[in-house]
Amino acid sequence: MKISIKIIATACAVLMLSCGSKEEKKKDGFTIDRQKAETEKTVVTETPGTKASERVTLDNKGVGPITSLSLNEEINTEMAAQGKKVYDQLCLACHRIGKKFIGPAPNGILERRSPEWVMNMILVPEKMVKDDPLAKELLVEFNGSPMANQGLTEEQARAVLEYFRTL
Repeated sequence: MKISIKIIATACAVLMLSCGSKEEKKKDGFTIDRQKAETEKTVVTETPGTKASERVTLDNKGVGPITSLSLNEEINTEMAAQGKKVYDQLCLACHRIGKKFIGPAPNGILERRSPEWVMNMILVPEKMVKDDPLAKELLVEFNGSPMANQGLTEEQARAVLEYFRTL
């Protein structure tokens, strides 16, 4: 009986010591994550020190099906109204006009991003976060909350873009 207690006590001591060394490994993993984030941030170097959500990158078209998009000078109010409906139904849970929420505020987005980039982010957010450096930085800035793919058609995404022009 005494031998069993000694064996159990020794096993517990070994377990406690091994747990302590795992914490050090966890700290090493944290350092690796921190280095990875710094590497991603250096990929986009237009304006160092500026948050990704505030940076102006109008020449980046993103990664996705939209490679070229021309906007009329006049806003199509009918299309913008349809875009507002889609936005209110699918986007409002994460994006608030005029303030940072789960995702960035949409107002003024076309002053900071190209229309193609916005459309690609709406249509294929998972591809954008995987392959576009700016989208990667936004993911980090917004605490790793990826934008959900709402399955919008190009027409719906274009209507949302037109709504953004009215903000």
